Amino acid sequence: MTLSQLRYVIAIADTGTMNEAAKALFISQPSLSLAIKELEAEIGTELFLRSNRGVSLTEEGTEFLGYARQVVEQYKLMESRYIEKKNVKKKFAVSMQHYTFAVNAFVELVKQFGMDEYEFAVRETKTYEVIEDVKSFRSEIGILYINAFNQKVLTRLFQESALEFYPLMECGIYVYMWKGHPLAGREEIAIEELQDYPCLSFEQGKNNSFYFSEEVLSTFEYKQLIKANDRATMLNLMVGLNGFTLCSGILCEKLNGEEYCAVKLKSDEVMTIGYIKRRGMALSSLGKQYLEEIKKQA
Repeated sequence: MTLSQLRYVIAIADTGTMNEAAKALFISQPSLSLAIKELEAEIGTELFLRSNRGVSLTEEGTEFLGYARQVVEQYKLMESRYIEKKNVKKKFAVSMQHYTFAVNAFVELVKQFGMDEYEFAVRETKTYEVIEDVKSFRSEIGILYINAFNQKVLTRLFQESALEFYPLMECGIYVYMWKGHPLAGREEIAIEELQDYPCLSFEQGKNNSFYFSEEVLSTFEYKQLIKANDRATMLNLMVGLNGFTLCSGILCEKLNGEEYCAVKLKSDEVMTIGYIKRRGMALSSLGKQYLEEIKKQA
């Protein structure tokens, strides 16, 4: 296996055809095809499916691509640092379910390290995409939760994706709403008392399984249910329609404002918020510090 072969795999995946990849790499298509066949024979794995319409990655090829991108990127960093003598920024990326406290931890991390030497990326996204981002090396860390309902399914998916889950905190279940909501002044709310108000849930796209829901009690038959795809829209719906969502109860007024509150739900349900990372890979110094900032939010 050579660095050139890894670059070939990346080029083919990015262009979708052997012909276009060969042009981008300035080599002949037969040479490219031969190099890929030799690589597949060496590792004993088929990376691409060939057809008249082009090529597509196999499942094993998708995983291999993630490793290839990491190796090639690390090589570029070393080349820039030690051969070209350039000052290259270190990178840190995190993907997460829609948690304001996780965003706030990211803000504190950036403040500490600054952006002169570091390049940061934060992705609030769907549950399945959090897992895919970490699996494919797009993000170093993924922040999500497990509970008694989804633990078996998500744990199996973590194992299949060569990921590990580590708990950060355990939380009860809270009803998140704006302070003008008729039930906002209560100390506790039963789920049945919420039936006259719309439940707000984050849309999970094509992977819209109960197990991937960001809200606990996802199988409860709500009388009114509205799907939203971003946090700002959800906050607007809370004010405009007296909507609510279920959350960890960890608030961040600095980012969301003081117009919202969390009231304890009458439930014994517990959610464990934690992080996922690639199996066997050590966390970077930025990753470790980010997790410390997360713990401070509880």
